[in-house]
Amino acid sequence: MGALTWIVVLPLAGFLVNGLAGNAAGKRFVSVVGCGLPIVSFLIAVGAVMALLADGSAPRIETAFTWAVIGGKPFEIGFYLDRLSAVMVLIVTGVGSLIHVYSIGYMHDDESYARFFAYLNLFLFFMLLLVLGRSALVLFVGWEGVGLASYLLIGFWFEDPEKAAAGKKAFITNRVGDAGFLLGMFLLYYAVGTLDMDRINAAFAAGVPAGVSASLIGVLLFIGASGKSAQMPLHVWLPDAMAGPTPVSALIHAATMVTAGVYMVARLSGIFVQAEFASQLVATIGVLTAFFAATIALVQTDIKRVLAYSTISQLGFMFLAAGVGAYGVAIFHVVTHAFFKACLFLGAGSVIHAMSGEQDIRKMGALAKKIPITFATFAISTAAIAGLPPLSGFFSKDEILWFAYGSSFGGGPWLLILASATALLTAFYMFRLLWLTFFGSPRMDEEVAHHIHESPWSMTGVLIVLALLAAIGGFFSIPHFLEPMLPLPAIRPEAQSFHGALVWIAIGLGVGGLLLAAWFYRNDGARAAALRPSFEPIHKVLSGKYYVDELYDAVLGRPLAWVSEKVFLRIGDRFLIDGTLDGLAALAQRGAGRLSKLQTGNLHLYAFLVLAGIVGALIWSWRNG
Repeated sequence: MGALTWIVVLPLAGFLVNGLAGNAAGKRFVSVVGCGLPIVSFLIAVGAVMALLADGSAPRIETAFTWAVIGGKPFEIGFYLDRLSAVMVLIVTGVGSLIHVYSIGYMHDDESYARFFAYLNLFLFFMLLLVLGRSALVLFVGWEGVGLASYLLIGFWFEDPEKAAAGKKAFITNRVGDAGFLLGMFLLYYAVGTLDMDRINAAFAAGVPAGVSASLIGVLLFIGASGKSAQMPLHVWLPDAMAGPTPVSALIHAATMVTAGVYMVARLSGIFVQAEFASQLVATIGVLTAFFAATIALVQTDIKRVLAYSTISQLGFMFLAAGVGAYGVAIFHVVTHAFFKACLFLGAGSVIHAMSGEQDIRKMGALAKKIPITFATFAISTAAIAGLPPLSGFFSKDEILWFAYGSSFGGGPWLLILASATALLTAFYMFRLLWLTFFGSPRMDEEVAHHIHESPWSMTGVLIVLALLAAIGGFFSIPHFLEPMLPLPAIRPEAQSFHGALVWIAIGLGVGGLLLAAWFYRNDGARAAALRPSFEPIHKVLSGKYYVDELYDAVLGRPLAWVSEKVFLRIGDRFLIDGTLDGLAALAQRGAGRLSKLQTGNLHLYAFLVLAGIVGALIWSWRNG
């Protein structure tokens, strides 16, 4: 096997070993296998990327085996390493391995320790299959696989019906998006005759193939991306995904599943470059989702749900960049987001660990001195996502705002205005979260306050590494690295002179959000509480998440439940199926009842019947003789 194959199969081996033998072998064995194999996978990935760069960045292709041959055309399980997949594979294995190490401390007392690490390894395997697959078919196997793994991990504590329901919600919502992705794949194969994504891009670079619409394919693929990356209207599963253990939230939100849609759009950018309508739709849905989710995050009180809506919003920023043709910038934000969002989620896990399971930020406060490492790393990552220089989020956010306004491929003022408003809201709600969690007076119960302590080094060490990456990650020039394969769009002439001013605007948005949050929440939120009655209707709508779940329940859930009960259950199941079977059984029963009267045990009756039979036979013979 080649290096790329080893990168993919090592986490699969961890899943099999811990899944089959982990419970018997003990937690130390589970930890070594569950964390060791992803780390080895990361080291091999580093070597493979270095070899790629040493060879002049010519793509490396490995074929593991031929899956099937249909019509003389082979469908291969092949792996493809170029600049784009190199960035993604380092993020998936690197950040993924750190989350695995963090899980040692966080999940140490869980009875299903081995099962957790088995599922976590399975998640990593499918994500690596997704980012390294050469063909859309292999990508789709990984795409469906992370959906399965997310279902298993979100509903990990399935004894709780609410958590089990969250896992099902994620799985079902993603299947809706995947239907669109499948249709897009079918059209691609019809148009190009292959599912190898490098060949698809090359075919569209020569012009849109005859008999197919690039925008139709792009829209169908984006439907799949909207499900996987939680864009409107398929965003509803991601906040409920917080039901899983916190390391799962970090893995889904930072390094794996939700970035898959952004990666897919960038990987198949050859299609979207030819699809102006589809690209406009991507940018529009992206910026609207970013603003929509940011407004909901303003009023959330669960520490993980604030971060969940933040993820939806940041994914909207990524799609905004991709929609205006800045695919390298979108991936740049994927990278910086992986660093600061993983740190934020794992930092939230450390807070929850210290608070004995409490997640309500209204019951926290004054934690900065009690868990100083968690606070310091959380503060750095908060500043990074808020876009304060020179931290990583500033660089990627600034690039997104610039291309949202200046790109000749669909950029414009309205995109900049909405994205800027979202950036301001992001800084505000994140510093609100920081303030209510770590500053002010303590608002927790005395018993909880007595047991607050810093997390073990297996957790805080990971937070330090991620905080460092969140601080310096903006200096990794990802757009420049990817430009040979993902060239940046041209800037409209009238926007050329605006770049310097936009940098200061981006800084002002981050600082403005910080100052507003400090003003509203420095006295345990007294000013915010005083202002709330004046905006109670708006607060109610935001707290209700715009009632999208209730709308889906009214439009889809209840009608389907009614059809299921009245039509399929009563008519189909009970009347047709059960009625037919029960009717046949009743007919047989009544027939048996009639015939049973012949078996009375009365010898006189038997003799009479024999005599009647003989008489009947003689009469028949006489008349037919």
